[in-house]
Amino acid sequence: MEINISAIILTRGDRDLKNLTKSLDFCDEINILKNNNLKDFSTQRNKAAQKAKGDWLFYIDDDEIVPENLKLEILKLIENSKLKIANSAYAIPRKNIIFGKEMKHCGLWPDYVVRLIKKEDFMGYLGELHEQPKIKGEIGYLRSPFIHNKHDNLSGMVEKTNKWSEVEAKLMFEANHPPMNIFRFFTAGFREFWLRMIMQTAFLDGTEGIIYGMYQVFSRLINYSKLWEMQLKNKK
Repeated sequence: MEINISAIILTRGDRDLKNLTKSLDFCDEINILKNNNLKDFSTQRNKAAQKAKGDWLFYIDDDEIVPENLKLEILKLIENSKLKIANSAYAIPRKNIIFGKEMKHCGLWPDYVVRLIKKEDFMGYLGELHEQPKIKGEIGYLRSPFIHNKHDNLSGMVEKTNKWSEVEAKLMFEANHPPMNIFRFFTAGFREFWLRMIMQTAFLDGTEGIIYGMYQVFSRLINYSKLWEMQLKNKK
């Protein structure tokens, strides 16, 4: 049996995947990759690619869903790729849902991510955090988005920030980031505020947008605070 599309789900194992797997009924195989670690996602994604049998790899996270229009666009693309030269990979827009609302600002739309990749042109994911795929060839762009249930509540956001900030701070520390001081804290917070609230106009998404935009400022300062803490311990 010919396998065209291999879906690869990255999950921590604490989510119900029923709706997600149902939305992947157009794929020829579904590989579920459980990763309880907060680092080395690149290695995990690369291992999954090696095991996948399809000509195309479709990466998706456990908090995402594939709507019908995206399914049809992917299937049409795969069918056409048999008749003519296709791109080596495709970036797909994400419809980010935060506090139950679709967000259009604060850098959350169209939020393209490369997720559909021709296996023979896939060179592997790189990066310990915010990993990105390396592709041999051209990248195209799809029009239909998938749905990303990014954050349901503030408690979940704070929990994620507390976990991921450890990784962010560690990477900055290992890269010999200059010692944190009052000036660097102030400029880091101001830059994030300017980016989210002014340049990316988070306030245009209403109350939810303002909360999310200001939370990004808080999150950035937590990252640098944990870096400061590491630097302080290293002096002793």
